[in-house]
Amino acid sequence: MIEVDPRDLADRYVAQWTEPDAAQRRAAIARLWAEDGVHILQPPMEIREAAAGLSFEHQALDAQGHAAIEIRVARSYEQFVEKAGLTFRSCADAVRLRDVVKFGWETVSVDTGDVVGGGLEIVVLDDDGRIKTDYMFPGA
Repeated sequence: MIEVDPRDLADRYVAQWTEPDAAQRRAAIARLWAEDGVHILQPPMEIREAAAGLSFEHQALDAQGHAAIEIRVARSYEQFVEKAGLTFRSCADAVRLRDVVKFGWETVSVDTGDVVGGGLEIVVLDDDGRIKTDYMFPGA
């Protein structure tokens, strides 16, 4: 497996979510993700409860492949960065164990600098050091 610095990976990962230029975002995704990579999001509690009420026991939201991940990242940028005035930053806690990297991230108000949220990321890398599976736990 290719050598990957976990803190650098975490910083590049978070940067894709705050990149305002669509072409730069697309290029960042191509460098960071395996072509068939999958982003798996643990949805907010209200979505999980609604799904459980419909007898869906294992609720997760998936985006697979560069095109789907690009749409997911772009929508997040529009909703949280562009409209809500937030940004994201990685915590200085990234660690790697074989092909797994774990790190935290924070959601920060651009106006006040206050931390208003965050989460946990667990990513599995392929042999080229790109993300093949990303487990996102907002609020963790």
